[in-house]
Amino acid sequence: MLTDLHWLALEAKYLDRARSFYESFLDLDVRREREGEVALAAGDTDLILRRPTSVPRGGVHTHYAFATPSAAYDGWWDRLSASFDLVEHQFGDAKSLYFYDVDGNCVEIGQRGEGGVDDGITRIFEVVFEVADLDRSEAFYRDLGMELLGRGDDRKRVRLTAGPFDFELWEPQLGLADGRGGVHVDVGLGVEDSAEAVETVGRRARSVAELDDGVRIEDPDGHQLTLRSA
Repeated sequence: MLTDLHWLALEAKYLDRARSFYESFLDLDVRREREGEVALAAGDTDLILRRPTSVPRGGVHTHYAFATPSAAYDGWWDRLSASFDLVEHQFGDAKSLYFYDVDGNCVEIGQRGEGGVDDGITRIFEVVFEVADLDRSEAFYRDLGMELLGRGDDRKRVRLTAGPFDFELWEPQLGLADGRGGVHVDVGLGVEDSAEAVETVGRRARSVAELDDGVRIEDPDGHQLTLRSA
């Protein structure tokens, strides 16, 4: 049912400082901006930085992952290790590095897809949500068409995929690199049929609001999902 991840929004205490961080360290260009908000081009995904002056606010202490080609990964390590105390983990044949932005979000850069050494960030491929009831949250997102990839050994986390992107649902805990699940995360999602999605999960949503270009659903934990039909 879900087709792609359009955006991830993060709450920024000082918008200019957050914007400068992502422009300087990750070479993300500004795609558009308006009062209190700037959208940066993370490849095919928008990374939105937002002042907390309205709802949705954007996620707080969100752990999320950028994709970069395998050939470009070592260049990111060499570049970022000069400024950050990086943490690295291996997942099969792929590696990921972790560091923190100026607002305390745990940023991951992982080897995903093909490309050359000069290619940069290509997309956001993972977002972690903090949830109060793992079974309830898993059922909600599986009703949206996401498939189970795996569970934590202690069942405090679940990894789900929509194909082009993954969500991890965590009960409150510290994960890799002491990352935490995002609070009131705000994402924009492509969906095959937004009306069908609302019919499927609307009874378990906190709220449903019609927008000019889609529909906004608040999930059982207060995370904001803006659905736009393909």
